[in-house]
Amino acid sequence: TQHDGDDDHHAAKADNKDVVEISDPVASAEGSVRPSIHVQLIRHAESANNQVYRDARRLFRGGTPSFDLEGWETYVDQHRSADPGLSDVGVEQAEKLAEYLVEDLAGRASRPVRVVTSPMRRTLETIRPTLERLRLAAANEQEDSKSQPAASCIVNAFYHESEGCHVKDKPRPGMNRHEISDMLVPNALASPSDLSFDGFDPHDDSAGWYAHGTGPETRPESEVRAARFYVWLCEYLDQQLKEASHAADVFDAGVDGAPLLRRTVLLVGHGDFMALLLKRIIAGFGYAHEREGVTHRSAFVHHNTGTTDLEYFGSGRFLLMASNRTPHLPRSMLTGGGLKDGWSYLMPDDKFVLEQETAVAFSDEGDGH
Repeated sequence: TQHDGDDDHHAAKADNKDVVEISDPVASAEGSVRPSIHVQLIRHAESANNQVYRDARRLFRGGTPSFDLEGWETYVDQHRSADPGLSDVGVEQAEKLAEYLVEDLAGRASRPVRVVTSPMRRTLETIRPTLERLRLAAANEQEDSKSQPAASCIVNAFYHESEGCHVKDKPRPGMNRHEISDMLVPNALASPSDLSFDGFDPHDDSAGWYAHGTGPETRPESEVRAARFYVWLCEYLDQQLKEASHAADVFDAGVDGAPLLRRTVLLVGHGDFMALLLKRIIAGFGYAHEREGVTHRSAFVHHNTGTTDLEYFGSGRFLLMASNRTPHLPRSMLTGGGLKDGWSYLMPDDKFVLEQETAVAFSDEGDGH
């Protein structure tokens, strides 16, 4: 289908010399122009639930042969919230992140800094200090430099954490558009026009982002949603790249002498769902999904407020530049990104890796080898 329209494409190019082409993944070669957008994934700061799970592992000897599963489950049921805010440590982490990001973005990001965030309270509380500082910094500048807002924000209802919003398997609706707007406007975002929503009920402003939920999201449902969000993200970023012909902040950053300030997108999300998304970014659609009863063959781990840097070149092409960076945190404030935080439980048993992953999932790839 791509090559059927080649004649029309070249004719159109001849008629319009201002056409700007995004490099073709097949035809591109050394020396071609390759504009990209900087994408930064950020895990939320430590939530009250993160602290509940951490305390439960300590109290009930998680990860040891004497693990008290019943005690652990009872403790978590009694203390877990459907949509928690940040813990005391998480509030400090969010402030440290804001201090770092505002200085870092000032030297590399154009305006507005584009933010895509989960609708869950902990992600909003994580990015709010950064948005507040960006707005304050912009307000202190000269009037003639205020043509663009400091930041814009999309709250995407499909970017929530795996399992959704629930307590003891009973769904909770989550916050609605009015409640989220009250959290961000006007202190974090200057105007309601700087805030938009995707995936919410378009006909009911009072409906929460998880109003459709019937209980905890299943693992296969999380996988399907990760695929959908991956497609949404690629389409969103492709739209940004289409502005390359008339936007000074979208260019080939690999060229010496290129401008410093670049179009930048921050995605503020959750540890597990970020791992599902990164599986698709790194591997595409092929064999990136989990199967019923079989957990991760591989996963991407992030500390709270850990960041992963990507370059996006269009049509689903990503370049992974760095993963799980925490330059803003002292070692004493690192949480949520270690084996003691439960990540080892994502790894399947040997028999599943051999029988399910290799013999079944990879069977057609192995044909002829």
